[in-house]
Amino acid sequence: MRSRKRPQGTTLLEMLLVLALIVAAGALTAGLVVRGSEGGQLRSSAREIAAQLRQLRTEAIVTGQPQRFAIDPPGHRWQGRGDRIGRVPSNLAVRFTGAREALTEQGWGAIVFFADGASTGGRVELQAGTAVWRVDVAWLTGEVTVGPVREVTP
Repeated sequence: MRSRKRPQGTTLLEMLLVLALIVAAGALTAGLVVRGSEGGQLRSSAREIAAQLRQLRTEAIVTGQPQRFAIDPPGHRWQGRGDRIGRVPSNLAVRFTGAREALTEQGWGAIVFFADGASTGGRVELQAGTAVWRVDVAWLTGEVTVGPVREVTP
C-alpha cells in the first residue's frame, strides 16, 4: 500500500491569510497610536493651562495685584504671567467661555484673578475627536479644576 504524504510547508492560501491578518493588526495599531497621541496632547495641554491658571491665582494672592490669563482660541495660544506664552496643538479644538468684561482683544478671552483669590471665572475646553477636557475656574473662589468631560458623538 502506498500512503500519500502531504507535502511539507505552507500553501499560498495560508500565506495570504497570515499576510491579511498582519495588515489588519497593523492598521488597528496605527489607528490606536494616532488616537493615543492626540489624547496625550489633549491631557498635557489641559494640565498645562490649569497649572498656569493656578500659578496666576497664587501670584495674585501673594503680590496683592490682579493677574490676567488671556487665551486666543482661534490662534491656539494663551498668555500667562509676563511673557509666558503657550501654544495649544492645532489639531485640538479650543473653546473659551468667560466674563465679557474681562475680554482683552477681539477674539481673545481672559480670566482675571484678584488679591483675595477670587476671579472673573471661566472655562477652557479642549477637544480631540470625541474626547473633551475642561479647565474650569470658579469665579467666587478662583479654584481651578481640570479633567475629562465626556465622549461626544461627531
